[in-house]
Amino acid sequence: MALTAGIDAGTQSLKVVVYDAAARAVVASASAPLELISGEDGSREQHPADWVAAMQACFDRIDPVLRARIVALSVSGQQHGFVPVDADGAVLAPAKLWCDTSTTAECAQIMDAVGGSTATIALAGNPILAGYTASKLPWTKTHRPEAYAQLATILLPHDYLNVVLTGQRFCEWGDASGTGWLDVRTRTWSNELLRATDADRDLADCLPPIVASDALFDIDPATASQLGLPTTVKVAVGGGDNMMAAIGTGCVEEGRLAMSLGTSGTLFAYSDTPVVDPHGAWAAFCSSTGGWLPLICTMNCTVATEQVAKAFGFSTREGDAHLHATPPGADGLVMLPFLNGERTPDLPLGKGVLAGLDTSNFTPAHVYRAAMEGATYSLKYGFDAFVRAGMAFERIVLTGGGSNSAAWRQLVADVFGLPVDVPVQAEGAAFGAALQALWAWGRADGDAASIADIARAHVATEAALSATPDPTRTQAYAAAYQRFLQHLDALTPLQRG
Repeated sequence: MALTAGIDAGTQSLKVVVYDAAARAVVASASAPLELISGEDGSREQHPADWVAAMQACFDRIDPVLRARIVALSVSGQQHGFVPVDADGAVLAPAKLWCDTSTTAECAQIMDAVGGSTATIALAGNPILAGYTASKLPWTKTHRPEAYAQLATILLPHDYLNVVLTGQRFCEWGDASGTGWLDVRTRTWSNELLRATDADRDLADCLPPIVASDALFDIDPATASQLGLPTTVKVAVGGGDNMMAAIGTGCVEEGRLAMSLGTSGTLFAYSDTPVVDPHGAWAAFCSSTGGWLPLICTMNCTVATEQVAKAFGFSTREGDAHLHATPPGADGLVMLPFLNGERTPDLPLGKGVLAGLDTSNFTPAHVYRAAMEGATYSLKYGFDAFVRAGMAFERIVLTGGGSNSAAWRQLVADVFGLPVDVPVQAEGAAFGAALQALWAWGRADGDAASIADIARAHVATEAALSATPDPTRTQAYAAAYQRFLQHLDALTPLQRG
């Protein structure tokens, strides 16, 4: 029977899953680590060649018999990255990533050129935030002028892997909306913001064409041979990792709320219409399925708990025991976990803060709990903006590495006061990419099923991993969350200075 594959190129690793739709089962998976290049100026970069090597390594680990049955695949990639390529497709410089905060000044320059943040939101639906692709162009022009001079095409990470797979340059609405240039209401590029990014050059000439959500492309025969895939494999358009995770968690219909606890934390909800906040309280993205995906992103999630575990010499696998050994609120210990700067709240120059230390709570367990609570409270801060805008939700679907922690699942249920479900398929973005490939391949074959139909049929939750709010703990976390907000309000002027 036919199989589909999903490729997820993240910050820490690249993953491949192979899905058997008839059996409703992932029949193979592989992962390869990726190196992050960090600079003291806030730069976070990777070499695109490493993504290609990791993709090769993953397919090499998958049984050739299964690879021979793959009919379609799709790529999920970390959003906002900038891969500069020349006319021949050669990469001109390392890719600047979503978590790169070295271009904060360029964000302000672009928005000031069109009249400020409010005017920018009016033009495209989003402000230009640290990490967005737009700000990386003027930074490159200043710091890597030779690469900028040869720039022929602006590619996002998943776009670049699509070029490797198909030999063609194209993009799609979901990931494109994370550049900062796409007017999410009309799904067209904003010429004003492109001019504001570089008044001396027509950047529109560097943007690949936007293709439909269900488009399919032929795989490049040479690449197919290298990966051990049939030359008949079709490549679907893919999308940003959040857009693919939305598919993988079933967040392709209104009323659904998904949360991803990965290196970054995300909270997103599907909408049939654009959902723009005039103050930019959330990212007003398009989905990769024809709709929209209002999204909250924090830049520090599992990175905070991992750093604490590393500092105190224990494994995050021991983290749940530390949670069970400490009470909600960590006995007054509060962490603002802004180790990479922060996007929600908008503090690109922010730093981590540990407050409320005393002789009783200065323990590894308390600090670990404070990190996990702080990462969760940052997402709650964004969730509150959704609620103020009139959005209502009945449950949270949880994905990402943090969802493997029973204590973290329960903490989310208690903090948000909502039941939590966990999909059977833990790799939400890679699985979502496999489902998008299945959907597009089916439509090309005459299947009229919508992406929502596909998600309903294939996204299942694991009952044993569900969590329901405990009223007593919910009250305790509400008080602790208020302390978090008080510290945030007090420290924000310093973090912005």
